[in-house]
Amino acid sequence: METHLLRFVERVRCLSGDQLISNEFALVRKKSTSIKEDYGLTTVAGGINGNVKKNRYRDILPYDQTRVCLTPTTSEYESDYINASFIKGASGDRTCIATQGPLSSTVVDFWRMIWQHNVKVIIMACREFEMGRKKCEAYWASTTETSVFGPFTVSALEESRSNDEIIVRTLVVQHSDETRKVSHFQYTAWPDHGIPDVPDGILGMMELARQKQGDQTDPVVVHCSAGCGRTGVICAIDYVKDLLLTEQIKEHFNILDLVLELRRQRPSAVQTKEQYEFVYHTVAQMFQKFMHKQNKDTKTSDSFYINALSPKTPVKSGSLSIGVSPKPRNPALKPRLSYPPQTSMNNTYAVVNKPKLLPPTVHHYDNANADKSNNNALYSTVKPKNRPVATLSPALPTTPANDRATANQRGGTAPKVIDSDGYEVLPGELRSMNRDAQLPNHLSRSSSATESHSSTDDGYEYLTANVKETSNVFSPGSLGFNSRVTKPKGPRDPPAEWSRVER
Repeated sequence: METHLLRFVERVRCLSGDQLISNEFALVRKKSTSIKEDYGLTTVAGGINGNVKKNRYRDILPYDQTRVCLTPTTSEYESDYINASFIKGASGDRTCIATQGPLSSTVVDFWRMIWQHNVKVIIMACREFEMGRKKCEAYWASTTETSVFGPFTVSALEESRSNDEIIVRTLVVQHSDETRKVSHFQYTAWPDHGIPDVPDGILGMMELARQKQGDQTDPVVVHCSAGCGRTGVICAIDYVKDLLLTEQIKEHFNILDLVLELRRQRPSAVQTKEQYEFVYHTVAQMFQKFMHKQNKDTKTSDSFYINALSPKTPVKSGSLSIGVSPKPRNPALKPRLSYPPQTSMNNTYAVVNKPKLLPPTVHHYDNANADKSNNNALYSTVKPKNRPVATLSPALPTTPANDRATANQRGGTAPKVIDSDGYEVLPGELRSMNRDAQLPNHLSRSSSATESHSSTDDGYEYLTANVKETSNVFSPGSLGFNSRVTKPKGPRDPPAEWSRVER
């Protein structure tokens, strides 16, 4: 059998990403649609008007062929319906009962089922509230209280935590004059619509449940919210555990057939692709631990681990130590808790990073040497530069702009023009002066008016567009006309170059 176990573990190691899992799970869903017709499965009892309100979800109904039928207790509780299904084990007996989380109206029916089948162990794979919704009614009592559910009186003898993920309760149930003890295991770290990060918690909880069950043949009740997804995963793992202990793992063992067998007994068992993949990895880890236990000799057991990790690489508990590729496809899994663990704050200190004190910044102003008696002179006075003279020099050649641009492209040198202040006039300014020279007489700006214009005239400052000469009219500043700051005095005709046709 060890050869078959090793082959399965090797197959899990060689899983090519999610594609194989996706294809296999798609095949499970496809075959599940024909299961009802192949086996003649019906859900009549769950659809009766009086029983519809007892279903937490309308699309998850137990099959009539595998559902749990309750026996009447009193005239008030005569209905035999509960949303629960029997699950066969490796021996063919009814080893598990998969059921939904009880509703407030079905808690009495839940305890009727527990009492009728002499259940000693209950596994709860959900919390009462998840993602803001109630997933299960509290059918137990706290350690300081006693709860009454119809003819049943329930009290908690003790409550403890085996770790941060599992709550273990010992419940005392009384009916008439008889009293029984029921072990209750609640796994709190299974996220809704997800999977646990590592299978260690699930395997540890199931091991504790088996110890409490002992040699009793009474069924174990497993439930989550709907009684199919997380419940199906636990039932699948428990089924494989029975096969392993009875040495029934054959050559053709596979998870696909196992899940299909579960879905024949409980609809939508193992509900999502992620849960299906989680079954694969949990079973592989179970096989690995079994082989390690059977081969106590270190040298012999090492032969079952192909391509083991280097001693330098830390290996977490619960991760497969066989054949891990150099670049894992999935990130390392970390335990996820349903709530933050309680830690002692006695030796906890807060470290505060104080900002460094920087030397004061010294600002140098260009009016620092000004008269200190004048407190209002906080800023230096900037005198605007006078507008260049727009009078066209007689010696200036009258070559058009296009000709000058062509001459520059051929390597020629544009003529230099010196204004009255001794500054060289740029080509953009030459274009501006040519434009002004071509304007009509009533719009042209005379040199005398320009020379007399200062920064104090009408509160406007005239700027000259100092741009490079270019033949592309779409480049910035290529038109070369003057701009003025703030609001212009009035409308004026566009420059003559605007109407010039480009060739």
